[in-house]
Amino acid sequence: MGPMGPTKMCPPIVHPTKCCVQHTFSTTVVPHIHPTHTTVVNHQMVQHKHYFPQTQSMANQVSNQQFNCGGGPRPPFSPYGR
Repeated sequence: MGPMGPTKMCPPIVHPTKCCVQHTFSTTVVPHIHPTHTTVVNHQMVQHKHYFPQTQSMANQVSNQQFNCGGGPRPPFSPYGR
């Protein structure tokens, strides 16, 4: 058996008072047996550690705009429409 820990004391369990009747001719003794069973439960903690490594990348996005700057005739502007 492995090393034992410190002895711990539980508070006492007080049973109801036993009444005995004694007559002049005899004494009756009734033994009361209170068996005790101890179950030792060994606990083991299994720690599941999850890791989430992260990588990073970079992307460049290029946008293009096309402008027609040529000189064709334009219709005149009118705020009242045609």
